Amino acid sequence: MAEKIGEIREKFKSCRQEELGGLIACYREDSRAGVRSLVESALKRVQALEAERSRLQKMRFYEDQYREYGLICGIDEVGRGPLAGPVVAGAVILPADCEILYLNDSKKLSPSKREELYEVICREAVGIGLGFVGPERIDEINILQATYEAMRQAIGKLNPQPDVLLNDAVTIPGVGIRQVPIIKGDAKSVSIAAASIVAKVTRDRLMEEYEKVYPGYGFAANKGYGAASHIEALKKYGPTPIHRRSFLTHFI
Repeated sequence: MAEKIGEIREKFKSCRQEELGGLIACYREDSRAGVRSLVESALKRVQALEAERSRLQKMRFYEDQYREYGLICGIDEVGRGPLAGPVVAGAVILPADCEILYLNDSKKLSPSKREELYEVICREAVGIGLGFVGPERIDEINILQATYEAMRQAIGKLNPQPDVLLNDAVTIPGVGIRQVPIIKGDAKSVSIAAASIVAKVTRDRLMEEYEKVYPGYGFAANKGYGAASHIEALKKYGPTPIHRRSFLTHFI
């Protein structure tokens, strides 16, 4: 007696990605429209996975190129542009054989996907370092120097220390480790993409906490950036201790 389509649907639904090929082969010759639809959907899943793995392979170009030198670390920062909050740098060392699907520039990912990948990165990484430079220091030394300082902090917290740094666009002064600056590196290197996600999720969570301390500015939603509602609150209530005074001259 032929299996019911509902039973087959459950098999496809609960099937692990690596088992799909066998399931497709098993039901490829079934002529029922419902089963053909399930097989076609599964084929699309397989093709999408192959395309994602191909994309990730291209994003490992720099990791493969510099692997012979030792441990490779990706560096990125978040928060150069906001009016409030710190600039945060992330430094991530991934295992050589690591495959984290859908790693990408954090700006290209939804908040839920960033959170999901953050957990995977924290679980899989050889090492993670974070650096924070707050508003007062940003006002004192300017945002570029503060970004470098945050990056140096992040590198200094890594254990083990890396042998090569893949940086998103910049060369960090005062660092003795070999550096490779890559323009738009967070979309070209899995290590930098991982660092961008870790830095972004960390800073976003911090700004959500600041919303509780300084309500009315919309920090949970705008993350300190100059949204219209944020600027309106600034004009109404004035700056908080986490605002960058050097960034506010055009607003208040």
